[in-house]
Amino acid sequence: MYKVIIPIAILLIIVLVKKIPKIGGSIHVALLAAGAAALLLNGMYNPMQWLMAWVDGLDRLSWVIWIAIFGMIYAECQGSIGSMEVVLNASRSAFGRSPKGLYAASMIAMIVFGALLGEGLSVATVVGVLIIAPLSDIGLEPEHISASIVLGALLGSLCPPMSNGIVLSAALVPGAVYDNVLKYSFLTVPFCCAVIIIFYAYKYVKVKQLPEELIPTESAGSIMKRGWVSLVPMMLLLLIMILRFGPWASKGVDLDIVKVIWSPLITAVKGIPFISGLSNLIVLSLVTCIIISLLYKPVRERGLGDIMMKSWKNFLPCVSVQACCALMLGAFYAAGLIDVISEWALTLNATILKIGGSLAMGFMGMITGSQSTVQNTILSFFGPALVATGMEPDIVALGGSHLAMASQAFPPTDLATIVVVGLVAGALNKKCDYLKSMFISLPGFLFLYLFGLGILLVF
Repeated sequence: MYKVIIPIAILLIIVLVKKIPKIGGSIHVALLAAGAAALLLNGMYNPMQWLMAWVDGLDRLSWVIWIAIFGMIYAECQGSIGSMEVVLNASRSAFGRSPKGLYAASMIAMIVFGALLGEGLSVATVVGVLIIAPLSDIGLEPEHISASIVLGALLGSLCPPMSNGIVLSAALVPGAVYDNVLKYSFLTVPFCCAVIIIFYAYKYVKVKQLPEELIPTESAGSIMKRGWVSLVPMMLLLLIMILRFGPWASKGVDLDIVKVIWSPLITAVKGIPFISGLSNLIVLSLVTCIIISLLYKPVRERGLGDIMMKSWKNFLPCVSVQACCALMLGAFYAAGLIDVISEWALTLNATILKIGGSLAMGFMGMITGSQSTVQNTILSFFGPALVATGMEPDIVALGGSHLAMASQAFPPTDLATIVVVGLVAGALNKKCDYLKSMFISLPGFLFLYLFGLGILLVF
């Protein structure tokens, strides 16, 4: 276990101790150092092993990187079309002089879309870009905006009815009935969302009222009616996600139009390192909506070249973090540390199984930044072990889904933040610090994590 603890300790020391000469506070150095430590501690000295670990890490993160790239292109297109302005003005009109109300409405919109789409990163890249300007207008710093988007997107993706986290938890825990777990989640997830929104609204929104020039005289309804055409690409994306994740999907009815349209590309890139990330259906959904956006005159007049250049410029600040993160992630897999965490959890006795298993999920989330990986590697045995002690399977699945959702956003491998900071920086033309944003969102995810642990301990 020390082979896991030492790399993570090195990472946290470099990140948190800013007084270390030259490298203190650098997330790039911290990620690289953690990856290097993992490889060295496991006797991997060959440069080719390091290169292969890095390539493997890039391959595992490829879908995230492609989402970041096309998410920024999509955001630029929506900015040209005017969809952001429509949503912005409608929000300001609807919530008048209440900055906290505007913040709450923005977060609720993220959560509602997350509940409909069922996937956090797609919500962050598609809907998140629409609330950047409103949140900036009420005085939030770029890092606060980024943290809010990540919180709203991931909380929303846990929210029923289309929660992949709950679906997977119910599938991994023997005896769990999905409908029952979903029923419980209608109480637990909104409660967590409400607490987190209230906390952040009162902690970070300090503006007492919106400036008069930011409050449209036109009603929200008339603004939406006049500008509905600009919202077509966004609504198309919503329709795609509903068709993909609707209740019919669990009954074997596949209505995923993107999968059909792009099936030749999906087949062509399958198995190709990194390029295979293009086959991710969220990536292809974004590409589809970008193509639709090209039909709009403002986008054509601006030119695809200018949109691509601006998007690439916005992407550059986060690609370096992704590249460093890829080495650490690939190193942990190459060194077998993922298996070490799983084996450690298996050694726990019944009295500390709940806490120990939850810690194992937290560690896995810190390393991989993936909810599904946390569930597949830890909950797949943690859940049955808890059921064997006499716990209700539905409760185990419910608590496990909350733990996994929160764990994926723990430092340092918070993939959603890696993507969102680039979007925020590009939209505001300001620096958005990955590390600061990650720690701003951490209290919210810690609450969700402790709530999930509480479900297991209380019931």
